[in-house]
Amino acid sequence: MIKFGVADYGMNVWDGGLYDIEERLLELKKLGYNGTERLEAVSPSDALYKAALYRKIGMDFSTCRGPSVQVSTEWTAALGKSYVWFSVGQSDRAVDFKVFCRRCNAMVKSCSRWGVVAAIHNHMGQRVENQKELEDFLKACPDAGIVFDTGHLSMAGGDPIEIVKKYYRRISAMHLKDVFLTGAMRPDGVGEYRFCELGAGNNGFSNAGVVEMLLKVGWKGWIHIEHDSHLRDPLIDLKTSLKFIKNIIGKENK
Repeated sequence: MIKFGVADYGMNVWDGGLYDIEERLLELKKLGYNGTERLEAVSPSDALYKAALYRKIGMDFSTCRGPSVQVSTEWTAALGKSYVWFSVGQSDRAVDFKVFCRRCNAMVKSCSRWGVVAAIHNHMGQRVENQKELEDFLKACPDAGIVFDTGHLSMAGGDPIEIVKKYYRRISAMHLKDVFLTGAMRPDGVGEYRFCELGAGNNGFSNAGVVEMLLKVGWKGWIHIEHDSHLRDPLIDLKTSLKFIKNIIGKENK
């Protein structure tokens, strides 16, 4: 089944941090979300307590992040989740692509011992940014998954619908984002932009087609909403975005 979650970086930016995970989970549950992407923990006991808290509230999470790559993998496996993000040192555009892939394959091998998939998160300004780089990476790292971000790929000139169609079996989780172009220009020639609630983007891309393709191929998993920055209470934007997705699913299921 498809679950709806929040990759809550933008909420942390708005609030200045995460102060009470129980309060946040209760707020998101009221909106109709099933959980968050990451359970953040600083110790085994903290991870166990928070996992129990999620369960008590009736919420869930799709991966766990601890104080190191190794413990993140171990705790994710122990808590019955399937993937972790790649964390292999330098990941910006200055690192050699082959070196980056070699390191990722080393992490893939380590994670596989725990039954966990290591997944790439495509991102503007990072080593895997555009569609060619993502597809080249998937060839070079055949056992890696994807934490697939539609907003970043659309800003990099890619076709998120095509990626879903071709590689849906390798998608560990989805990040749905819409992009709002402000009209200004950055020094590097890229238009200034921000991520916004679903349905409010203006860069020529709509996540409606992505959701439709996910349904068409029968993909099951987590769809996470993430707004890196908010101009108003994040709960308003998150409510709008969830309604956007559920409306599309409702139309497709008629």
